[in-house]
Amino acid sequence: MTIATRTILVCSALLLQAPAFSAEPDIAGIIAANGADPEAVALLIVRLEDGSEWFSGAARIDTRYPPASTSKIPHTLIALETGFAENGDMFFKWDGKSRFVREWNRDQTLKTAYQHSVVWVYQAITQAIGFEAMTSWIGKFDYGNNDTGSEDDLTSYWLVGPLQISAREQVDFLHRLVQEELPVSTETLQEAKTIMQADTGNNWALYAKTGWGLDESGPDIGWYVGWVENSLTGTYVFALNLDVLNDDDLAKRKTVARAALEAVGAFSQ
Repeated sequence: MTIATRTILVCSALLLQAPAFSAEPDIAGIIAANGADPEAVALLIVRLEDGSEWFSGAARIDTRYPPASTSKIPHTLIALETGFAENGDMFFKWDGKSRFVREWNRDQTLKTAYQHSVVWVYQAITQAIGFEAMTSWIGKFDYGNNDTGSEDDLTSYWLVGPLQISAREQVDFLHRLVQEELPVSTETLQEAKTIMQADTGNNWALYAKTGWGLDESGPDIGWYVGWVENSLTGTYVFALNLDVLNDDDLAKRKTVARAALEAVGAFSQ
């Protein structure tokens, strides 16, 4: 059964069985309670079964930033769908060059590269697939502004631009992914999910990706995007971005998003 079919079949039952939660959780208050400035955060959560939205960030929700490592979601789909990678076990030999993240300085699989945001692996992927094909796939996905720049940007367009995406556009893209509306096979989607799964609990599974975009003209941008499938309360697609001023702000990407997801019922057990 596809995800889309399952959504249609269980929608009414989910809403009837779901535990009672506050209809209007204070998302800005949750952000502040977890140490972040609501003025410097955009967060949007959408429950697919009934379209309910919870959000904070006003115009920032529609402000575009480079996707940084959240682009590993579409890039992973492209690697699988084109046949460049058969599954998450594809091996990448470390070139011996020391990089500033310790986990990057070793051999990788596609799955570990996704989990640890290993830039050099995904740069190898884009180089192998090529500029024209990558540009075509980003356009097919209607991902943000769809702008991959020129051949010279092939290994950096998602890190510093020109590719940009907003929190709302992240949610839209992930919505289409979950509903199997992207132009990739069911096999690709299922294999991608095994790579993207970040956490599980009783009745729920989280699929997600962090991102950290460096910006010389202003604060760095931190991302956390993904979705939660909960057999009791539904499927929640989310996207968060925030200003990164120090290392503590990087940790807030997950803590803020998870606290908000908890408040709207995504982790109900």
